[in-house]
Amino acid sequence: MNKTLKKIELAQKRHWRLRKKVVGTAERPRLSVKFSNLHIYAQAIDDAAGKTLASAATTQKDLRAQKVRPNKEGAEAFGKLVGEKIKAAGIQKVVFDRGTRQYHGTVKTFADAVRAAGVEF
Repeated sequence: MNKTLKKIELAQKRHWRLRKKVVGTAERPRLSVKFSNLHIYAQAIDDAAGKTLASAATTQKDLRAQKVRPNKEGAEAFGKLVGEKIKAAGIQKVVFDRGTRQYHGTVKTFADAVRAAGVEF
């Protein structure tokens, strides 16, 4: 098996392992965050109903002008915006889903910014 396929397989296993434990409900939705090489995506998801309650991405028209990138500075700015959007949707508490990434660096910065906006993990 080549290196790329092995990395993808291991990332998928990490994601499955995390998703066994992290489940969103209507009272406490799952805040899923995805960092690509160019953009950041976040959603507050109610897994029981299968609905997205709030979402944001750096590909949106209003954020494209700000040139938010998936680095620590961009993650902090985007985290504040996501926190405000979640609060506006009437959500106080969430369960954090970091996907396949470690809780460190940009993911930690994003989570701290969302907490600073008033959302509890």
